[in-house]
Amino acid sequence: GQMPLQRRLPKRGFKSHQLQFNAEINLNDLQRLGAAEVDLLALKQARFVGELIKTVKVIKTGTLTIKVALKGIGATAGAKAAIEAAGGSVA
Repeated sequence: GQMPLQRRLPKRGFKSHQLQFNAEINLNDLQRLGAAEVDLLALKQARFVGELIKTVKVIKTGTLTIKVALKGIGATAGAKAAIEAAGGSVA
């Protein structure tokens, strides 16, 4: 019997090329970075993300106890709540 076409196609190749420019960091990363203000440049300088990264999103993994202001960095709803609960902000 013939296998359905999509079974024979390799899994890769359909992902958007944009993905290589996107990075995720978590609350633990923000905590370790220990900066009051965090933007893309700060993350690159600290080697948290690669040089080619254009967008960064914070995900709610780990714990954040310090006040952090994100500049030009996205966050999931859960991460945003955690950042704001620690006194920080997401812009």
